Amino acid sequence: MHPVVARVTARVTDRSEASRTAYLQRLSRAASELSLRPARTDLGCSNLAHAVASCGGADRTTMAADTGVSLGIITSYNDMLSAHAPFEHYPAAMKQTAREVGAVARVAGGVPAMCDGITQGRAGMELSLFSRDVIAMSTAIALSHDVFDGVLMLGVCDKIVPGLVAGALSFGHLPTALVPAGPMASGRSNADKAETRKAFAAGEVGRDELLESEVASYHSPGTCTFYGTANSNQMLMDVMGLHLPGAAFVHPDDALRDALTAATTVRIAEIAASDTPYGIGQVVDEKAVVNGVVALLATGGSTNHTMHLISMAAAAGIDLTWEDFDDLSSAVPSIARIYPNGPADVNHFHAAGGTAFLVRTLLDHGLLHEDVLTVAGPGLRRYTQRPQIVDGQLEFVDIATESGDASVLREADNPFTVDGGLRVLGGTLGHAVIKVSAVKDEHRVIEAPARVFTDQVGFLQAFSRRELDRDVIVVIREQGPSANGMPELHALTPSLGVLQKRGYAVALVTDGRMSGASGAIPAAIHVTPESVHAGPISKIHDGDLIRVDSLTGRLDVLVDEEEFSARVPSPRVSAVGSGTGRELFAPMRAAVGRADEGAHIFGNLGHVWDQSDAAPFVSHEETR
Repeated sequence: MHPVVARVTARVTDRSEASRTAYLQRLSRAASELSLRPARTDLGCSNLAHAVASCGGADRTTMAADTGVSLGIITSYNDMLSAHAPFEHYPAAMKQTAREVGAVARVAGGVPAMCDGITQGRAGMELSLFSRDVIAMSTAIALSHDVFDGVLMLGVCDKIVPGLVAGALSFGHLPTALVPAGPMASGRSNADKAETRKAFAAGEVGRDELLESEVASYHSPGTCTFYGTANSNQMLMDVMGLHLPGAAFVHPDDALRDALTAATTVRIAEIAASDTPYGIGQVVDEKAVVNGVVALLATGGSTNHTMHLISMAAAAGIDLTWEDFDDLSSAVPSIARIYPNGPADVNHFHAAGGTAFLVRTLLDHGLLHEDVLTVAGPGLRRYTQRPQIVDGQLEFVDIATESGDASVLREADNPFTVDGGLRVLGGTLGHAVIKVSAVKDEHRVIEAPARVFTDQVGFLQAFSRRELDRDVIVVIREQGPSANGMPELHALTPSLGVLQKRGYAVALVTDGRMSGASGAIPAAIHVTPESVHAGPISKIHDGDLIRVDSLTGRLDVLVDEEEFSARVPSPRVSAVGSGTGRELFAPMRAAVGRADEGAHIFGNLGHVWDQSDAAPFVSHEETR
């Protein structure tokens, strides 16, 4: 094991001892409640009758009996979004597969699934981050009936997977797997799309040409093919052992996708029916979490996971920090080039060897923990194989020992760069994250005067007036989770790219998000404390010299320290939005935590579990 990986894992384990112990004690207590299996046998007769009422045929017989496991399906299906549309027919197929092995599978509940691609730059984006926590709570509601022995979760995109995982971890004694849908086929190249966006921002092409480019890029069911949060999710679920091996990037229409979905259903039924069932709370342990961070860094994945992984870990009683990301990034090589970190998309990554190659080379070089529990069984080495249909049957086979395309995916001892694609910044402006995997060396350190804005609109207006045609560090504040839900600020990217292309030194500093599509512009994002909490970013004035240094990990305002400290935080300019559902989320804005603590509304989850663990256990056996 690489010494840095070992050291960080030990640190995470030590830091998490109390909260993880409390969490595992809660799982043990939940499992003891289910000592009579299946779970529904502990229900009173009236309760069970309500649970059986909707069943018919063999399902009704199985549910009314004391044999045969009950699987709950949690789905993010809707048919307006490409990533979720393929899930329409999954439940019916999973139900049939379950019947064939003497189990019952039913849709326990649905969770909301919104598309950041549609809401970019619009009011709906202010609900995006909070949708993760709504999904976690929706998952808990669906599973609260306590009639399930295992869980199958249909989810792919940005906030959906982290929300599903966090919700399922509240029922961590239940065997659980994520079931993906896969990416759409490759369309117009991401590089061409990006150039068209820049040309539109510069006024060189019109809306018709831009729309033609976008429609050619996002063109069919499946996830978007660039390496944003959605596809980072899928990679993580493979590496953290919550998919069957190699399930992430199989196309929705491939027969292999159907075979994997059926096999996942069978596998969860097998675990649930075994003499030694194990749940998602045992799979997601400290080593699995560190494995997730390592894989994210090695592939240049989404910056959103500096919050999502922390939040998912917290739901399992594990205390992960930005410093853990930063230390691991110093040791983990960057071995993948997927857009925006390179021209390839996730289909090219998959063809070059995909997650199986990634896991194999990281394991071989001591960068991943092999001794973990997974949905497929004990040991991560299982995930160095790829699924294939052989003579009509699903098999897992060894991959080629060499990358299918070294411009996309490489061995860990022949990386694109020797360190990961993410850095944590600290300094007089607070705490921030910067993604550097797509930033050229000459842009790794930017020192320039600030121009301060409180929203994207003000920036875009100034850009259109050519007021920013100079070396500039654009500061956009009042975009943190407490201010307005921390929307992604993708509308900035093309215009910032134009300024950089014009030869100016450009960087972004914001308490908002940029997500997995962060590209060639150095962007210090998730600045904490945020502006509305009187963080240092609230004291920046136009013209202040700022230095963003991703080499030394510094984020500083270069003005007299005493004078800056004495400044009064700027009063809030942007009003809290209403309409488009935003007023409904006021309690979440009031309750949300800091970005570097996961930006969730659940507070100190370990503390809550400590209280729960102290609560007396009351058996419901007498109600049967």
